[in-house]
Amino acid sequence: MIIDETNMEQSKETNLNRTRKGIAGSYLPAIISFVLLLGLDQVTKYWITHNMELSASIPIIKGVFEIHYIQNPGAAWGILANQQILFYVITVFALAVGIWFYVRCKQSGSFHDLRALVILILAGAAGNFIDRLRFRYVIDFIYVKLIDFPVFNIADCYATIGFLLMAVLVLFKYKEEDFEHFRK
Repeated sequence: MIIDETNMEQSKETNLNRTRKGIAGSYLPAIISFVLLLGLDQVTKYWITHNMELSASIPIIKGVFEIHYIQNPGAAWGILANQQILFYVITVFALAVGIWFYVRCKQSGSFHDLRALVILILAGAAGNFIDRLRFRYVIDFIYVKLIDFPVFNIADCYATIGFLLMAVLVLFKYKEEDFEHFRK
C-alpha cells in the first residue's frame, strides 16, 4: 500500500483550516455584536465626558428625563464606593462564567435567545469594567427625573435588560431537562 504523503499533508492542512474557519466563523456574529454593543456604550461615555461638565444636566423631557453626567465610584446607588478590587474580581468572574455559558449554549446547538442575552450582559459588564480600569469609576448619565431613579448608563441597560429577559426565559420558557447539557 502506497501512501501519498503530499495528499495527506494537504488533507491535514485543509482540515485544520476548516476547523479554524468553523470556530472563528461560528463565533463571529457574537463577537461582532459584542464589539458593536460595547462600542455604543463607550462612544456615549466619550461624548458625555468631552461635551459636558461633571454634574451638568441637559433636560430631554422637562421634569421627566435628562442627561446628567456623574462619576460613580461604586455600584448601583453608589453602594460599595471605591471598592474597585471587589468590582474587578466580580466582573472577571462574571465575564468568565458568561463566556463559558455562551460556549455551552453554542455547543448544544440551541438556546439562541439565551446566547443573544449573554452577549448583551457581557457587553454591559465589559463596558463598565473598561471605565473602572481606566478611571476607577463608572461614567453614568441617564437620569429618569420623574421617579428620581439613580443615574445609569448604556452598559447598565444592557446588563439589566439581559438579566431580566434571561430570568423570564429560564422561568417560563425552558424546563430543567433543557439544561442537561450543562451538567456533563
